[in-house]
Amino acid sequence: MTELVVVAPEVRSWIDLPSHSDFPIQNLPYGVFARGEGPPRIGVAIGESIVDLYALAQAGFFEGVCDRALLTAPSLEGFLAAGRATWSAVRRLLVELLRIGGDARVRENAAAFIMPQQSATMCLPTRIGDYVDFYSSLEHATNMGKMLRPAGEALLPNWRWIPIGYHGRSSTIVVDGTPIVRPNGQRKAADADAPAFGPTRLLDIELEMGFFTGPPNEMGEPIALSQAREHIFGLVLVNDWSARDIQAWEYQPLGPFLGKSFATTISPWIVTLDALEPYRVAGPRQEPPPLDYLRQHEAWNYDVSLAIDIESAEMRERGIAPYTIVRSNFKQMYWSMAQQLAHVTSNGTNTRPGDLYASGTISGEERDAAGSFMELTWRGAHPLVLPTGETRAFLEDGDDITLRGFCERPGSPRIGFGYARGRIEPAHAVPAATQR
Repeated sequence: MTELVVVAPEVRSWIDLPSHSDFPIQNLPYGVFARGEGPPRIGVAIGESIVDLYALAQAGFFEGVCDRALLTAPSLEGFLAAGRATWSAVRRLLVELLRIGGDARVRENAAAFIMPQQSATMCLPTRIGDYVDFYSSLEHATNMGKMLRPAGEALLPNWRWIPIGYHGRSSTIVVDGTPIVRPNGQRKAADADAPAFGPTRLLDIELEMGFFTGPPNEMGEPIALSQAREHIFGLVLVNDWSARDIQAWEYQPLGPFLGKSFATTISPWIVTLDALEPYRVAGPRQEPPPLDYLRQHEAWNYDVSLAIDIESAEMRERGIAPYTIVRSNFKQMYWSMAQQLAHVTSNGTNTRPGDLYASGTISGEERDAAGSFMELTWRGAHPLVLPTGETRAFLEDGDDITLRGFCERPGSPRIGFGYARGRIEPAHAVPAATQR
């Protein structure tokens, strides 16, 4: 098994980094960007810059290290398919090219290989073929159960045995900054005889993280939990936008459908397991012990601090800074990403390079650690109060939502994920023939 390439905390880059940058040389996350009207290219973030791997590959820097075609492609699937030995070799070379005292060839011709992030347009990092969203936070599942089944058990009998999930819609996964159109759909009031069709009135967010897979498994061959690190490339922030009223009417008996398929936002930079290794921690104790194929013998959670900021249209007009409404942490997830991957492939389904698997909403024990408005406002019963005096039970048109995430501790560099942002736009007009 190829070991992860962890860059020592004392290593510094010759590229200037602002204080508290998400992207020191210890991070080097991968993304896909465009220069002006040009085609998408693969790059790596460092500080406020992008290292253009397309340009480096064309210049021959990766000869004998990585097939040039993998880094001159318009998306990352080929590179992800190459596996951990290739990922490690490329990472080692990038560190050598970017560290102080390392190979000087890039530094001496930096304008050809380095560009400002602000001059680039970020794209989805892969052509996502399959997308699965899990339901793996004990606190979130318990909160939802208390609201939806107040007279019954908060957790359904299978929850502590199975990493619950559903297959989402990959075609509506969008990158940071993409506007989110309020969806239309069927919704039924409790006192109504029939449903109505129109814009959701209960538009929500879900604070999540997600991992991208690398080398595929053969159909019929599960991925053992012990092999998960060979198949997981890295992580992004995920906002699983949700229309709670549409979801409530449709979800029985087959689960989420149109209430969640209209949009999912991810951060553009994939932070590798190599960069996150210093922040790997043990997860919560699992009782009862999982079945053998899900039983972990090493730590698989990660200490990632998370936050949600909101900025209303009125806040923007008045120059009021975005307001943090949630602070949570990825380390408290009950089911780990390794267990999720082992379970999703346990029946022999095959993964593909560039598939995305989301964690499910990440919530903590405190109310302000809840990863959705559904929990924060307890289904609208306790609206949030914004700095302007406005209240929010669920999202209004014009609201900007930003997800943030980073790892940080004394003596170690900050490893960040950037942002997953989206602004709510009004619903499109309902065709007259379908109005009620």
